[in-house]
Amino acid sequence: MRNKKRLYRKRRIRAKVFGTAERPRLSVFRSLRGLYIQLIDDKKGETVLSVSSKEVSVGQNVPGAKKVGQAVAKKCAEKKIKKVVFDRGGYKYHGKIKSLADEMRKSGIEF
Repeated sequence: MRNKKRLYRKRRIRAKVFGTAERPRLSVFRSLRGLYIQLIDDKKGETVLSVSSKEVSVGQNVPGAKKVGQAVAKKCAEKKIKKVVFDRGGYKYHGKIKSLADEMRKSGIEF
């Protein structure tokens, strides 16, 4: 039931959010074992870059989400991406999702 509601929220968000090459969509997926981030160019239908908590070797918690946010910001800087469109994937904007976004903003990525 909880995941079903999340998927409804996700569809509602995706109807409004669209990524381009200049401003890719930052898609977030949370599982029980990890946090997965993708930057997607929806015009071409391809993933620009991706980072997971497993790549960064951190736990599935708020401090781990901050480290994932730093890793994403670092990869964005390498690809010269300054602006993104944030797609929270139907998850509530608090906890891990909020700390990820805040850390990326601190690193200079605009939402």
